[in-house]
Amino acid sequence: MSCNVPRRAALQRLAALGAAATSLPSFAQRDGRLILGQSAAFSGPAAQLGLQMNRGARLCFDQVNASGGVNGATIELRTLDDGYDPARCKANTDKFINDNVFALFGYVGTPTALAALPLINDARIPFFGPFTGAMGLREPFSRNVFHLRASYDDETGLIVKQLTALGLNKIAVFRQNDSYGQAGLDGVTKALKAQRLEPVAIGTVERNSTDVAAAVKTIVAARPDAVVQISAYKSCAAFIREARKAGYGGTFFNVSFVGTQALADELGREARGVLVSQVMPYPYTQSMQITREYLDAVKAAGADAKPNYSSMEGYLAAKVFVEGLRRSRSLSRDGLIGGLESMSNVNFGGFAVNFSRTNHVASRFVEVSMLTEDGGVRR
Repeated sequence: MSCNVPRRAALQRLAALGAAATSLPSFAQRDGRLILGQSAAFSGPAAQLGLQMNRGARLCFDQVNASGGVNGATIELRTLDDGYDPARCKANTDKFINDNVFALFGYVGTPTALAALPLINDARIPFFGPFTGAMGLREPFSRNVFHLRASYDDETGLIVKQLTALGLNKIAVFRQNDSYGQAGLDGVTKALKAQRLEPVAIGTVERNSTDVAAAVKTIVAARPDAVVQISAYKSCAAFIREARKAGYGGTFFNVSFVGTQALADELGREARGVLVSQVMPYPYTQSMQITREYLDAVKAAGADAKPNYSSMEGYLAAKVFVEGLRRSRSLSRDGLIGGLESMSNVNFGGFAVNFSRTNHVASRFVEVSMLTEDGGVRR
């Protein structure tokens, strides 16, 4: 009987190894690739957000693959265009899950990510680095969802603090008429309420629209000191132009999702003085190790690649994701989650990441930038 114990233990170990192997995505088993799925806007009025996020991520993943991959596996980032439409994003997510991708990565937008969230939780598939700061994706806590960026509450809290410190207490909100716009409005309202204030006016625009006439009329009539904008770059640019034509001379403040460089490109010389809160390191100078790495990657990619905040976010999200893989005990979904959760106070070239089993929000870093009339961005 004693002779059978080692044999039984060996059989049990072999069975465990077989179970672990079957838990791996079929793509990774077949040819040594880890397939990630990204649904984002690659067409339409929010296209630059998805394109830039994707380009930044590929800069990192291409570097990793060129050096041999991670634990013997290369990374393939597959994309599906959702046009910033929740129904299309949900259908894309369903396809990715049915195709048995390893994880979902770098989705762009609150309404789209929220539409996908029930499918993600049901499938228990890792969902990493969505380009949104909405609290609805962070609360209640989900074991499968990991956020790199600070929340919209963090961003709007800093915006309101900066404006009111300058005596600019009459604050209006121009927002997208969906869950993203509501998340930003909630953050502004919360921050103002703490100072016994409230928005002096609220104007809305439909997603993927630049019809801002009604919002301009409502907000300009209230004569606010500042307007906090919670929308994408084309509608925000349209609002700024039309509000100025209507005689408004106050301050415009955007949250990071607007797409900083895209907004500057849309406005041209009219961009001067427009403020944007940022949740990523300043991507235009080599002041930090992570930005030096990023700018070197941009340069190596060729003349068409240009640095910007959205691309920087994609690059950093990919870098953190890869580190999670490297820390994984196995190339499985559970292994990735464990690897990410092990990153407590890890410094990525000056950007601190802090995950744990009970915290899947890596950073609360927020700072402010200003657009210039020559299409630049300064801090």
